[in-house]
Amino acid sequence: MELRHLRYFVMVAEERHFTRAAARLNMQQPPLSQQIRALEEELGFELFKRHPKGVDLTAGGQVFLQEAQEILARVKEGSLKASRAAHGIEGQLGVGFTSSAAAHPLIPRIIRAYRERFPGVAVVLKEGSAQQLTEAAIEGSVDVGILRAPVGQHQSIEFHRLLNEEMLLTLPVGHRLLAGHDLSNGAPCISLNDLADEPFILVRRPGAPGMYANLIKACQCAGFNPKIAFEVERMLTNVSLVAAGAGISIVPASMKDVHKESVVYCPIIDARPRLHAPITLVCRTFNQLPPLRNFIDLSRELSGRRITKQ
Repeated sequence: MELRHLRYFVMVAEERHFTRAAARLNMQQPPLSQQIRALEEELGFELFKRHPKGVDLTAGGQVFLQEAQEILARVKEGSLKASRAAHGIEGQLGVGFTSSAAAHPLIPRIIRAYRERFPGVAVVLKEGSAQQLTEAAIEGSVDVGILRAPVGQHQSIEFHRLLNEEMLLTLPVGHRLLAGHDLSNGAPCISLNDLADEPFILVRRPGAPGMYANLIKACQCAGFNPKIAFEVERMLTNVSLVAAGAGISIVPASMKDVHKESVVYCPIIDARPRLHAPITLVCRTFNQLPPLRNFIDLSRELSGRRITKQ
């Protein structure tokens, strides 16, 4: 028994006439009659009572009609669900993010736009460090991680650069390097060389090894090793500790509104290499399901640039 046999049967049952049913099915009447006869032989009972004006359902045919309609309805519903899943319209997407990446306005805009465009996809959000999200992408516990600088390399994952933004020096209000500057005209530019004796507050190397290493290298190129006063888990904690007067830090420019009443964000001059904070997607290279591909495409669209693999 095939699905087409059920469709033929339902059509004849609806029309109560073989010729009209054949016309709706775009086929000849004799082959339709043969298919119904074959179905009756397979079932072992008659589905229709033939008469000059058409056909009527037998008792068995009435019961079988209800079952056939339910089967066809389930097949149609299953096909629709499968099609929606195949196009990423339904399903689930695990999205991980670091606190510093989420502070950039692009990231909540992407997530909100994705929810609006694909309301049938359940978006599961998870916060973590860059290292944790990279490992989660490798393990498959998240589909995509949104972080700053790439962390390591692995054959099963790939990184997509969304954008680069400037890193800013974060100083507490009243810091000596701000003396004599009228902050109403904007924050002053600070030389990296002026930071040789300052206590730095940084995200731990395992959490953000790329940005950590870039800062260390820039300081060394300026002729000093930075004094690390604290290492913290989250970049937002950096700013809170700077506001408390515990040291200085360097954070992405998109965080410049955090604690702005007690912290001053200054451009850094003469850093070599230049201190930039990228925003990067990390995801598996294999078995990229449609919801993930749609998320990458939408990120490309909203970032306004072509995403480059790294």
